[in-house]
Amino acid sequence: MKEIELINEIVNYFEKNIFTNHIEASINKHSKLKSYKINPILVKYLSKVLENDYNSEGVAKALFYPRVLGTSINTSFGTQIQKMFVELEMATGAYTKKLDIEFIDKVDQRKKFCQLKSGPMTLNSGDVKPLMDKFAETIRLAKTNYAMRGISNTDFIVGVLYGDDSDLSEHYMKIDKTYPVIVGKEFWYRLTGYPKFYDSLVIKLHQSINKIDTKNLINKGYEELEKEIKDSKYFNFRN
Repeated sequence: MKEIELINEIVNYFEKNIFTNHIEASINKHSKLKSYKINPILVKYLSKVLENDYNSEGVAKALFYPRVLGTSINTSFGTQIQKMFVELEMATGAYTKKLDIEFIDKVDQRKKFCQLKSGPMTLNSGDVKPLMDKFAETIRLAKTNYAMRGISNTDFIVGVLYGDDSDLSEHYMKIDKTYPVIVGKEFWYRLTGYPKFYDSLVIKLHQSINKIDTKNLINKGYEELEKEIKDSKYFNFRN
């Protein structure tokens, strides 16, 4: 597939499966009180931070804003990107369920077994050893497969979707000493074979985002949630 065709396919996928889904979930799911597990102490504090008062509007914002602007879209992004690579035939599902995707590296022409990560700071210290153990275990299993002779550590990578080498956290750097961490432009180049693919994709995605109608999205969502909060017996705004 030509570079521009592939970029358009990815942009279409983002529009349908990430942006549109997020907008619909914001209105139809996250505006419903039943979708939240509420910490009564923190929600009261956050309401005070947002509205300088403990009231239904403050509680609605304290619940709705973090879900819609943080948890919801971040979770969807990671899940959908992995699906996208497979559905658009840029990669295949991994040899082992413990990893995310496999693809032929367009630079060295070797098959890469890849764990995907969103960004250069999205790894905690507690994630380092499990991830490296996962790679090591997969290599041991792979070496028992005659068809996979010659496999090495450099065939097992962490693919970081955006950022730069200089942005990588120390946790990624620990992994990179044994297994390559491929970041941003370099990752997309290896995946697609087009050196400037990442930059062109970002431009197209920004153009797509500018066309999305999000007028009153946030207000409509939290106002719907506020109506339920007002009618709920869970909250006592008199105290």
